[in-house]
Amino acid sequence: MQTAPKDIEWRLPRHPRSVGRARTLFREQAASWELPQAVTDTAELLLSELMTNAYRHAKVPAGREIWARCALTDTHLRVTVTDASNTLPVLTTARPTDESGRGLALVAALAKDWGAQARGCGIGKEVWFEVGLMPDGV
Repeated sequence: MQTAPKDIEWRLPRHPRSVGRARTLFREQAASWELPQAVTDTAELLLSELMTNAYRHAKVPAGREIWARCALTDTHLRVTVTDASNTLPVLTTARPTDESGRGLALVAALAKDWGAQARGCGIGKEVWFEVGLMPDGV
């Protein structure tokens, strides 16, 4: 019997449709890993936020991709979104009248841990979060 891999990566075009595609791919992978529904729901929401940020804010040359990677351990799920922009995200507080700017606040509130760093190769950055697999999900 073949077991599902414990990590998977998708390379998607820097396009608005890639956000929905990443959610769909993640849901399929989460089902194959038999993740608890609460973990799946939280991770899908946070993946969507990071993919949206990469699409909207990464000012990079045409043709650059957004990579999404999910790695599963016995205790947590780590999701990493990579883009070609060197500008690291900054957690800000959105005003009640702001129409955007709450994505990283959601990540900070719902993830067990999160962070961002420059890629080792010198091009772009990685933004990641972890959610726990225990009943509380974080």
